[in-house]
Amino acid sequence: MVTCRNDLLRKANGVLIGAGLVSATFFTAFPARAQTMAQKKPAATGQSFVEDFARLDSKRWYISDGWNNGKHQNCTWSRKEVKVTNGVLSMGFRKQQSKDRDYVCSEIQTRQRFGYGTYEIRMKAAPGSGLNSAFFTYIGPTDKQPHDEIDFEVLGKHPDKVQINQFVNGKNVGPEKLVPVQGGADKGFHDYAFVWEKDRIRWYVDGAMTGEATDPAKIPTHPSKIFASLWGSDTLSSWMGKFTAPAAPVTMQVKRIAFTAPGAPCQFPQSVACKLH
Repeated sequence: MVTCRNDLLRKANGVLIGAGLVSATFFTAFPARAQTMAQKKPAATGQSFVEDFARLDSKRWYISDGWNNGKHQNCTWSRKEVKVTNGVLSMGFRKQQSKDRDYVCSEIQTRQRFGYGTYEIRMKAAPGSGLNSAFFTYIGPTDKQPHDEIDFEVLGKHPDKVQINQFVNGKNVGPEKLVPVQGGADKGFHDYAFVWEKDRIRWYVDGAMTGEATDPAKIPTHPSKIFASLWGSDTLSSWMGKFTAPAAPVTMQVKRIAFTAPGAPCQFPQSVACKLH
């Protein structure tokens, strides 16, 4: 069964919005007109920031809680799985019945939308086949915008790699390229960054450029929210690996998330933005 990405159910700030993975045999949860609506594109409101997780700033971050993104997801988002300790954000996945799911998982997202610029995370992925540790930008139809997205995803069956990809107007237009992560994405902290510009996207792993998109038709154009998430699937084994129930709770850990606007000074020495000036 071929899998593809379609708009499903994602909830932000109390409102359902679309995004997720689903089998190609499923119908999208939103009508086709949602992809072609000619809404006015809102301006990006997010400014440059560095989040070092001394605490979780509720004015910047919304914690997903109490729902899931569709049948493909075997867990319910739970705010109890999002914790900050000693400058590290821990995002958990563990066995616990929650509504109609056997597991709970975790996601944070920005309240504001961000446009062109440099997006960065320093993270350690969760171990386990069938899990997805993700960092991405997203906007979608229930925000009255087309589905645009830029991704980093560590898939459980490839813990030594990270997948890069992008979507424009609901279509998967990216390379879906698997990039090696030296030492393993789930064995230590690594730096992942992408630079989103009007005419290209560049992806970086530990400071080295590992992917590039330069076709203007394949570059997202709509200001988006920033997400980090850990979730699992029983059904997407060809993409994420056969789900193996963790023997104990597992976590995706994050030490830093940052956004640097175009032309702004770089904000910390390890930032990719420092190399672009």
